[in-house]
Amino acid sequence: MIIPISITEKAQIEIKNIISTKNIPADYCLRVGVKGGGCGGMSYALGFDKLKDGDQKFELEDIPVLIEKRHFMFLMGMQIDFYEGNDARGFTFINPDIPKRHDAE
Repeated sequence: MIIPISITEKAQIEIKNIISTKNIPADYCLRVGVKGGGCGGMSYALGFDKLKDGDQKFELEDIPVLIEKRHFMFLMGMQIDFYEGNDARGFTFINPDIPKRHDAE
């Protein structure tokens, strides 16, 4: 089975922390998906949910993950990371096909 995403170590730690501290039920999995619409195009979504028809389920580093089969092409190669800085804190989606922007020095 092809696993379209990867999860960084920092994101894995945060996801496992959420599962344990928020009492996420054992039959729930991390759902990764996309939302369409608007001028900005696609946006990415994370949440916890039960397995539904049309889902593909797999495990990444002991984290059960669900992705709707129709979302695979939008998530292929995507990496989920967790950012924690003075200005913001949260999960980020990194597309390795889009070069990182480097500000001029």
